[in-house]
Amino acid sequence: MELGSLVDSFAEFKDSKNIDRETLMNILTDVYKALLAKKYGNADNFDIIINPDRGDFDIYRNRTIVADGEVEDENTQIAYSEAIKVAPDFEIGEELSEIVPFDIFGRREILSIRQTLVAKVQEYERVTIFNKYSEKKGEIIIAEVHQVWKREVMLLDEEGVELSLPKEEQIPMGADRKGGDVFRKGDTIKAVVLSVTMRNGVPKIIVSRVSPIFLERLFEQEVPEIYDGLITIKDIVRQPGERAKVAVETYDDRIDPVGTCVGIKGSRIHGIVKELHNENIDVVPYTSNMELYIARALNPAKVDSVHLYPEEKKADVYMNPDQVSLAIGKGGFNIRLASKLTGYTIEIYRNEEINYDDVLLDEFSDEIEQWVIDVLKSIGCDTAKDVLALSVSDLEQRTDLEPETIKDVLDILQAEFEEEE
Repeated sequence: MELGSLVDSFAEFKDSKNIDRETLMNILTDVYKALLAKKYGNADNFDIIINPDRGDFDIYRNRTIVADGEVEDENTQIAYSEAIKVAPDFEIGEELSEIVPFDIFGRREILSIRQTLVAKVQEYERVTIFNKYSEKKGEIIIAEVHQVWKREVMLLDEEGVELSLPKEEQIPMGADRKGGDVFRKGDTIKAVVLSVTMRNGVPKIIVSRVSPIFLERLFEQEVPEIYDGLITIKDIVRQPGERAKVAVETYDDRIDPVGTCVGIKGSRIHGIVKELHNENIDVVPYTSNMELYIARALNPAKVDSVHLYPEEKKADVYMNPDQVSLAIGKGGFNIRLASKLTGYTIEIYRNEEINYDDVLLDEFSDEIEQWVIDVLKSIGCDTAKDVLALSVSDLEQRTDLEPETIKDVLDILQAEFEEEE
């Protein structure tokens, strides 16, 4: 095998692995120096001159000329009588540089060079990928779905780097059995870089679509005022696939932070909602006034009053009965997210307007199955009139009950009051 062919054989390898030629040449130099040091004991007196344009290189050994009989190290010294055979005008004390013939390396050594070079290039590539994605933590990337498995999806970025999207980092199907992430090979998706670790020398890159950081980066992409720093996102809480609350503020009185984030007729937030499979997003104006902040966090419910217990991080919230179900939200997501956003445990109370004509739902346990009653109570409907105040479509949207079940319940409750009349 000729010397230059070894460089040529790795030029193609360099192109496929996206490693620049200079780096490849440095790696090649280090590999040969290591082999020379093993062969001669020391490689400090060797120069490896690489010509990347021609794809070849030369190895030079530099030795000091000493008097005959005074050679102590044949690797670094050469006798005067041997030196003048190369050039008769050499003198003692000068340095002689000679090209080392490639045939000093045996077949096994050449194979060792190849294997070592491949290992070095792969190690360099892995470290490069690790460093690149370590700097990208918290940033959105766009990648293509390469393989879909039960527990994770493997993605490839534009350079062919493998990324992992675990099942728990995918947007789940909503309570209405709609939406959620469903991927097919070849799909292009967005995700945020969540973590980068090195496992057994191989970079492991985890990306996420459920992290609050993903939602924050989507807002930065859609709302220039956030990207430019005119509007600040104070906090984000999410129940992926169901609901999210985003607290925003601005120090510019001329800017409406909520209206700016939502856009005209929802133009800005629409793209974000679509990316998240119709996840409901509440944009809340941040305030240091905790009573007002809690009231805003319970949007879309209208709050009458808030009583704080700062030592216990607890808040009692009072509102009209028809607002309770809105405050709690479908599946209790609204009140849970409001609690996470504000850091307060929130208890909802109805304004005490005694209605002796109303009947508690539990009184209908002989006609309505208990699990149905529990579902209705979970959305804030504790009495018959609470349920009757909602339309069929509202009940369908806020619960998982079948339309027939809702109709039967309404008929039973309505009959109670018709009998009294």
